[in-house]
Amino acid sequence: MRTLARLSFVHRRIVLGLWLALLAVVVGALLAVGAGYDDEFTLPDTESASVFQLLDRVSPESSGDALTAVFAVEAGTLTDPGARAQVEEVVAELRGLEQVVSVTSPYDAPQQVSPDGRIAFAPVQLDGIIPNDVSRAQVEELLEVAAEPRDGLQVEVTGQAANGPPEQGKEELVGLTAAAIVLFLVFGSLVAMSLPLITAVLSIAVSLASVGLLANVMTIATFAPTLSVLLGLGVGIDYALFIVTRYRQGLLEGKSPEEATVTAIDTSGRAVLFAGITVCIALLGLFALGLSFLYGVAVAASLAVATTVLASLTLLPALLGFFGRKVLPKRKRHLAAGTPADLQEETSGWRRWAGVLDRHPRVIAAVALLVMVVLALPLGSLRLGLTDQGSNPAGSTTREGYDLLAEGFGPGFNGPLLVVTDLGDSADTAATERLVAALEDDPEVAALTPTVYLGGEQPGVPVEGGVGITTVYPVSAPQDEATSDLVDRVRETLVPAAEAGSGQELLVGGATAVFVDFSEVIADKLPLFVGVVVLLSFLLLTVVFRSLVVSTVAALMNLLSAAAAFGVIVAVFQWGVGLELIGVDRTGPILAFLPVILFAILFGLSMDYEVFLLSRIHEEWLHRGDNRQAVLHGLAATGRTITAAAAIMVMLFLAFVLGPDITIKLFGLGLAVAVLLDALIIRSVLVPAVMLLLGKANWWLPGWLDRLLPHVSVEGPAGADAPVAEEPEALRV
Repeated sequence: MRTLARLSFVHRRIVLGLWLALLAVVVGALLAVGAGYDDEFTLPDTESASVFQLLDRVSPESSGDALTAVFAVEAGTLTDPGARAQVEEVVAELRGLEQVVSVTSPYDAPQQVSPDGRIAFAPVQLDGIIPNDVSRAQVEELLEVAAEPRDGLQVEVTGQAANGPPEQGKEELVGLTAAAIVLFLVFGSLVAMSLPLITAVLSIAVSLASVGLLANVMTIATFAPTLSVLLGLGVGIDYALFIVTRYRQGLLEGKSPEEATVTAIDTSGRAVLFAGITVCIALLGLFALGLSFLYGVAVAASLAVATTVLASLTLLPALLGFFGRKVLPKRKRHLAAGTPADLQEETSGWRRWAGVLDRHPRVIAAVALLVMVVLALPLGSLRLGLTDQGSNPAGSTTREGYDLLAEGFGPGFNGPLLVVTDLGDSADTAATERLVAALEDDPEVAALTPTVYLGGEQPGVPVEGGVGITTVYPVSAPQDEATSDLVDRVRETLVPAAEAGSGQELLVGGATAVFVDFSEVIADKLPLFVGVVVLLSFLLLTVVFRSLVVSTVAALMNLLSAAAAFGVIVAVFQWGVGLELIGVDRTGPILAFLPVILFAILFGLSMDYEVFLLSRIHEEWLHRGDNRQAVLHGLAATGRTITAAAAIMVMLFLAFVLGPDITIKLFGLGLAVAVLLDALIIRSVLVPAVMLLLGKANWWLPGWLDRLLPHVSVEGPAGADAPVAEEPEALRV
């Protein structure tokens, strides 16, 4: 680490040039080939996947993405000659598009016109999956047809395929501005304030372009770039903050800029490297789920973190070489040097808080634990599912179309189910007819379409090896729990009764059924995923801090932090507590894949602060040999920096809540709450209180295990050789 720091400092022009060249190369390559983000995912061994495979076998054109064109008039009805002529014109234009297989006109299917005649819809079948077979440009072409202004006729388009990539607003700028303010308050220097921002922004630009290139060779979801920016900015600024803080302390001790840089990288830089590794491990733990959809998200987010770590260890030392002592406020640049490092780090406020915690560890820890448990209680109501287009930004075509369908036909028309019959070696349709009859009598079913048979030479005629397709419209909205219950009831009760004695197989699919299956798959694999992430993090901490107790406490505290954050998310998005404050007007389930991604990030970020706190406490323990003094001095020395870093992350994450996309709102709020709770309650109260109560037991490690484990130092040699300062009065025994 010392060699890397010295080389980066001495050859700063070369290092900066290499980073700028790397940025130019990846951005140039991205502009040349473009990004291929893809939201497609498969759920092997699920019923919804079997439906897709069956349709793809007998009728490939029916297995592509589907959209719905929605028509509405303010006055009169859609049967009026003028309105009808315009609707038929839109239908004809849509049918003429290369990517469209079929459009069913509302005038050919009376059930596609609302009872009052004001609203109608036309299913649009595409000839493939977006963006593999149908490009985003082709979808935009279709949306442009619908968006053309027409006299008295409103045309909107719904369907998952109509959702574009998450819109990028001014969230990044708002977050960076807030981070700059906090950095200036912490450092009191514009130069010092700018260094973390420059490092983070440049590294994020490189990683974002790299993720775009990777999207051409692996499946990466459309929200992954925004998530990468959100995470990369947060950890990038924080990592640079820790290193710059240590660098400034070195200058005040009388070190030259070069030696201060080397010391900062050899101490805080080691902690940054280790913290970044733990975040990447937590993210890459998503591979344990076996869901290919999440692989790209894990790689994209890990790449953002890894790039920020690399920038912190190379680009930042180079920038420190350019600015030297200018990172200090002018009033401190010419002060006499030599103040012991630990006294410079320990602020009076945090020394006083450490003293209070030392006197009342049990009471304070109990209160803090109670707060975290109360915040985590809503987690028991967590419901995974689909966030439908009713949660899309107001004014978007998908939201307008969703609301029109719900108004004219009922909310269930926004998430129809597909009941598919595999006729097998018989053309008998009795099983299908029994199921259709049962569905017609079900109070949770609003309507059904006549069964269409595919696979024969003559369309619509059942034949051996063919399939029957019945579209079922629930009474409730796609994201409502009643709709999920309907899917389960049809699969578990109605289908077996209809299949009995027929030798045929009936399956339930469609977008809503896919998310039901996705939720079940995630729920089944979540314990394995959590176990893998916690175990790997536990092993890393054990190796670094040579203690089973410290590692166990850290793992439990990180789990508690994540549980409390999830509890807040459930309270806001499912219960509606303060929902309007973040620009959302509907409650609903938590998006099925969000908990695993969010847990990976939360656990990784929690480990960041744990590493920075414990590395300093461990350094003090090795130096003093007194657990109580190690905990108190470690907390007093890191409290201000950790809370400043947390404030930056919270502001960055909350800025993303201002955006229009509900998925990003979920991530932003969850991460902001988790970091806030982790810094203010877990790291500032619970961890030090528990360590005070456990005493020397914190550092227990069996001798045989100590001999087996490799030796890895986070603090570096500088920390162990630091002189012992006289204890502040508040901490003196």
